[in-house]
Amino acid sequence: MIERLRIGLGVDTHRMEHGRRCVLGGIEFACTTGPVGHSDGDAVLHAVCDAVLGAAGLDDLGSQFRDTDPRHAGRDSSEFCREVQHQLAARGASLMSLDIVVEAETPKIGPKRAAMREHIANLFGITTDRVNVRGKTAEGLDAIGRGEAIRATAVALLAV
Repeated sequence: MIERLRIGLGVDTHRMEHGRRCVLGGIEFACTTGPVGHSDGDAVLHAVCDAVLGAAGLDDLGSQFRDTDPRHAGRDSSEFCREVQHQLAARGASLMSLDIVVEAETPKIGPKRAAMREHIANLFGITTDRVNVRGKTAEGLDAIGRGEAIRATAVALLAV
C-alpha cells in the first residue's frame, strides 16, 4: 500500500509582555518578557498543532481549544499537542516531520534548540531527527524586530 502524504502549515504570533513567563516549544527560557496568551502562550507549539491539524484536515487549534474557555486559561500547550497526537492516531495518520521557524529578537533560540526538538519529538512520538527548529531575527524591523512580538511558523508532513 502506498502512503498518502499531506502537508500542513501553522503560523502563530503573540505579543510579548514584561514579567510574563517565556515558554517556547515546551521549554522555559529565562528572559524578562514572555508571550501573552490565554494558555501559556507557547507560539511554537500552537503553530505546530495548527500545522498538524491542517495536514490532517481537522479543525484548527482556536476552534478546538477556544480562548474563551476558562478550562484553557494558563494551560500547558504540551497538553494540546498530546490531544492532537491522539486525534492523528485515531485517524490512522502519523507525523513524518516538522520544520519550525521562530522569529524573535529575544529569546535566542539556539541555546535551547536541541531541548525544543527533543520535547516536540516526544510529544508526537517521533525521533528528534524528524523535528527541525530554527531561530531568526527581524533585524530590528516591525513588532518582532522591536521585541514586542514573536512569531512561529511550522510545516508538518503526515502519512495517512
